[in-house]
Amino acid sequence: MPQSRYLFAISCFHMDLLSEAEAALCPVNEPGAEVPNGAAGHYLLGLIYRLSSLLRMDNYKMYTDRRKSAIHHFKQALSMDPLVWAAYEELCILGAAEEATAVFGEDAAFCLQKQYINCSTSTSPHLSAEDCSLVVARHSVCEDVSPRLLKHMQGLKDIAANHHGTSVSGGTAVQPINSGPSNLSFYNTPSPMATQLSSVAPPPLCRNVLPNGPNLSTLNADSSPKSTVNSAIQAPRRKFVGEGKLRKISGRLFSDSGPRRSSRLSSEASVNANANATVVSGNGTSNSYKGGSKLSPMAFRSMTVRKGQSWANENIDEGVRNDFPDDTRLNITSTTSCSSPAAEAKSYEQDAATFQVGVQVTSGSKVITGASEIMTLLRVLGEGYRLACLYRCQDALDTYLKLPQSHYNTGWVLSQVGKAYFELVDYLEADRAFSHARQITPYSLEGMDIYSTVLYHLKEDMKLSYLAQELVSTDRLAPQSWCAMGNCYSLQKDHEIALKNFQRAVQLNPRFAYAHTLCGHEYVAQEDFENGIKSYQSALRVDARHYNAWYGLGMIYLRQDKFEFCEHHFRMAFQINPRSSVILSYLGTALHALKRSEEALAIMEKAILADKKNPLPMYQKANILITLESFDEALEVLEELKEYFPCESSVYALMGNIFRRRNMHDKAMLHYGIALDLKPSATDAAAIKAAIEKLHVPDDLEDSL
Repeated sequence: MPQSRYLFAISCFHMDLLSEAEAALCPVNEPGAEVPNGAAGHYLLGLIYRLSSLLRMDNYKMYTDRRKSAIHHFKQALSMDPLVWAAYEELCILGAAEEATAVFGEDAAFCLQKQYINCSTSTSPHLSAEDCSLVVARHSVCEDVSPRLLKHMQGLKDIAANHHGTSVSGGTAVQPINSGPSNLSFYNTPSPMATQLSSVAPPPLCRNVLPNGPNLSTLNADSSPKSTVNSAIQAPRRKFVGEGKLRKISGRLFSDSGPRRSSRLSSEASVNANANATVVSGNGTSNSYKGGSKLSPMAFRSMTVRKGQSWANENIDEGVRNDFPDDTRLNITSTTSCSSPAAEAKSYEQDAATFQVGVQVTSGSKVITGASEIMTLLRVLGEGYRLACLYRCQDALDTYLKLPQSHYNTGWVLSQVGKAYFELVDYLEADRAFSHARQITPYSLEGMDIYSTVLYHLKEDMKLSYLAQELVSTDRLAPQSWCAMGNCYSLQKDHEIALKNFQRAVQLNPRFAYAHTLCGHEYVAQEDFENGIKSYQSALRVDARHYNAWYGLGMIYLRQDKFEFCEHHFRMAFQINPRSSVILSYLGTALHALKRSEEALAIMEKAILADKKNPLPMYQKANILITLESFDEALEVLEELKEYFPCESSVYALMGNIFRRRNMHDKAMLHYGIALDLKPSATDAAAIKAAIEKLHVPDDLEDSL
């Protein structure tokens, strides 16, 4: 069975049994078998191919073949369902995503419309009363139907429910006992008092509710009255001591009143709903709405806001204000009296079918408009995320600014903005963005590992400690929490405890590449280069485009004077992130160490243009010019650098070296003295003092010494 194959594959995937998961989705004995579960199946298969390709990086051909297969299945998932956002995210991470305008364009909007229309018209033409009520419920979820029509349809359903032996209490939707998996987790739970007093059921969330979902409006005919009372509203709860005694007492108190009370409420609800329903005549005019609720819309909202259900109540209030469109020409009449139950059911069938046709007429334009608006939003979000994954961070920031204010001020978008500023080495703006995201979504862990690194660079030890404590209290099993805790200890120079926290993050999620990289940083801080290399390689096995790991390997080889390896790894990092001034600077340093000074000088020029606030490339450029004996140009660069960073001792020390080589000892001594006054590190201070001692020693004699 295809669905069983998909469930088995996703179980194997979560157990890291990638070969078994692939075999379940693509059986070897059935080479032409279709991938089960449509877009979700292709997305899962793409994940399997992507992770398995990283395990075969030693075999380049197998790695590239599996990477191409992963890209193919992600694209296939998007073509089948443009709303599979996770597939587009994976394509962006792989660096293979097309522009968002091509993925979420008019074709995607048309695909959405077609899917919705197919789902809406796929029902059987011979509908029973329950089927008609299901169609009505499906359309009323995503359509802006006023509560008066909902109440009228509820009354019709009550009549049919009484005929079939079912009960509906207080107009509240109750789940069938024998139905499929429940979608109640996607609904807002209303206030109990408001639900009892109002005959209007709270509007459910449209998100993740498909037109062919389970019937939440009626009960099966064979369900017992005892099981029907609040069967769908009560959530699974913990069993406490003494609950059996309470159940016995409640059984004695309410054993007889349950069926009678349910049937009485059902009949009263149907009569009241029909008596108060809007009667729309053939010419489209409607009578005044009396209202069947004992609470006004504002009172209803004020009562339920205290329960945290403002979203549902706002929709109810909006439904009261917005009348149903006149162009539907619905011919709905009250059916308070019928000659027989069969006539009642037949009348209900006719009214429900008429309502279905009217809703289909009005839903067509709304589906087109809604699909277009969704695709417009996804185009902006997708393009911003794609540019961020390509490390075109300024372009990504400009793209996110095109979002409406309500969408821009969300936790996810602000986290992406913070990451973009982090890559641009603008830590203050990144701090602002992440702080705003924390205020909006305090329990979201999206980007909090990067936020902790931002605070680490800003040396905000108090804020970092508070963030780490908050994240651990929010979710102790999230790797982001322990990355923040590790950064907190690393800022305090406690590298052993920091390493244990990063290893805990790796233990919780071995596929979290950044945790592996942070482990590598701590090993390097402890001069343990062997384990540092292993950690960086583990990060690359998780994400081959994680440029931080390539950069970390390059730094290790640079400190070990293995300049060929150093250049290779810095070039790999540069191919992934070609706009990083830091990577360009160290790549130029490696080329300079390999005696390729002209090439190194060109790289330094690019690094300076990439970030004029970064002093490292200008300093390295001056070093290269000194090697080429272009002293005047080197002094010009250092003079410019001194204006930007007047308190940098290494700049004055390097200027002293230039004056010493030009036999200008007075100026050399002046700059050496200024460098010492700026309190350099112990190593730099020792080097400056050694240069002062050799100030009057000739260069040829100095070389012989």
